[in-house]
Amino acid sequence: MNKLTLPLLDSSLYPKFWQQQTFTNPQALLLAILMAEEVPDAAAFTQQLLANEVYQDWINSSVFGRYLQRNFTAFSQQTEDSFNSDMPLLFRQELMRHAQYLPLGQVLFFAGDLPKSVRQTKVLSTMVNPATVTINAQKLSAKAIMNNPTMIINQIVIRGKQVLGFPIRHNKRTSERLRNEVLILDFQDLRLVNEMNIIAKKRSNIDETILLRSYELR
Repeated sequence: MNKLTLPLLDSSLYPKFWQQQTFTNPQALLLAILMAEEVPDAAAFTQQLLANEVYQDWINSSVFGRYLQRNFTAFSQQTEDSFNSDMPLLFRQELMRHAQYLPLGQVLFFAGDLPKSVRQTKVLSTMVNPATVTINAQKLSAKAIMNNPTMIINQIVIRGKQVLGFPIRHNKRTSERLRNEVLILDFQDLRLVNEMNIIAKKRSNIDETILLRSYELR
């Protein structure tokens, strides 16, 4: 079955006017959000996404929502339930039927360290909302701030034509509407191409390092 390619979302979002400034690409906007003093406004970015025709095409291209994604992730991680041992494969086959190719040049984000299983399972949950991913990274950092006060943000650029996935359609009435996720289901190679340290002064008077990692996905 031939797969379609989703349209490039970033080309319709940028240049973007945000907080009295204009940003030409998602990387520049992410850096501005990271260096800002206030809490990122994830809801404002989500509203802009939902008003975007290309993003509407994205989330309406699939019938799947967050509930199915959660269950797929749970089944994929289970190791002891032999009765349901075939469920991860069945779930994956169904998801792959609806997956589409992600557009070249699209930028996606995720917070925290890259899960060790990603390169084997080819499954990775990402986001297009840089404000949400920053908030998630802050929460992860706060849990470990006594040992390692480092906030980790990852940005991925799609560089291959065979990267399969689909956007998650979220319930607009719940807090999950701010996640703006894209579930990646298949790729050839995930390569770290750059790491950049940023020192940001936090309101708690703790100097916290922001580690910005850049990946290419093929």
